[in-house]
Amino acid sequence: MISFDNTEIAFKSKSNRDLNKSYFLFNVIKRPSIVKIGSILTEFAFNFRLPINGIVKATIFKQFCGGENIEECTETINKLSDFGIGAILDYSVEGKENESEFEKTKNETLNTLKKATQSANIPFCVFKVTGLSRFALLEQISANKELSETEKIEKNKIWERVDSICKSAFENSVPIFIDAEESWIQPAIDELAETMMAKYNLKSAIVYNTFQLYRKDRLDYLISSIEEANRKKYFLGAKLVRGAYMEKERDRAQKLNYTSPINPSKEATDAMYDNALNHCLENISTVSICAGTHNEKSSLALVELMEKKSISKNDKRIYFSQLFGMSEHISFNLAKEGYNVAKYLPYGPVKDVLPYLIRRAQENTSVEGQTGRELGLIIKEKERRSKK
Repeated sequence: MISFDNTEIAFKSKSNRDLNKSYFLFNVIKRPSIVKIGSILTEFAFNFRLPINGIVKATIFKQFCGGENIEECTETINKLSDFGIGAILDYSVEGKENESEFEKTKNETLNTLKKATQSANIPFCVFKVTGLSRFALLEQISANKELSETEKIEKNKIWERVDSICKSAFENSVPIFIDAEESWIQPAIDELAETMMAKYNLKSAIVYNTFQLYRKDRLDYLISSIEEANRKKYFLGAKLVRGAYMEKERDRAQKLNYTSPINPSKEATDAMYDNALNHCLENISTVSICAGTHNEKSSLALVELMEKKSISKNDKRIYFSQLFGMSEHISFNLAKEGYNVAKYLPYGPVKDVLPYLIRRAQENTSVEGQTGRELGLIIKEKERRSKK
């Protein structure tokens, strides 16, 4: 059975200097108060054009991002490939509010697909619908509110942008993930994903929807999605994650006085995630999955399911994935054993990916034990190297 304890394999790609930088960074972001204050101050500094770009780029940006553009990501893509790990190019710009920015994001996503056609080291690309649309409009669509004629035209443009991306993915045989986002805009995103899968997944899974299993309703939605794909005779692409908006979801539910959509405990989420893995593998003839998880037990559960069902380690219908800069012990040890692994590799101008970076910092403080685990592994490797 595979083990995630081998830190020599986990950190083989990092120099002593890189390891020390990671040690320093995770030591800082393990403190919630520092993360909260630092996030506010960083946003303030960017808004008032204070010269902090270089500081951010050399620290948290370098840990979690591949670069400011595709070209800057190339070195990281090649470095990951040396260890049998692919890269998922993610133009992590979101929260824009005008048509020119939406078109820019669409074109940049098309550029990631073009890059992927030139490199076997990029097995997937990804985009967020909020990079292509106003958040408020997605909220209206999700709530089934009546749209004005202008809003209907705007909605059609969103569908056209998403379709052009998915069409390019189909024509170039590069699978693409549609990321999940906040629950109150997710119905619009699900509708888009279902439409694109029915259109482009007739021969294989090209378009993937993302299922956030920390939500109480998502396992049922996954099961119904599998049934719908089987009924309409298309392949389902399923990226399985726990979720990235937990605090935001709970705060909004409390503020607006409705029941939180988030599972009541980590244990409930873990059980739901592993159950989702099982449902996907029970339907592996029509479902392709990407298990996006930093959880060792869930990763081992998928390994065991593959062995139980005699599925090859390198079966292209099954990928493991972790975020760049995190859970190296899972990614590198799985890849060493011959499993398909790809790192989410965000990129974009430092200021524009700030929301992503803040979420990563907050996630590492809010998810119980995560920063401590990262630090513990780094310390273990530093001690191992010191004894050589």
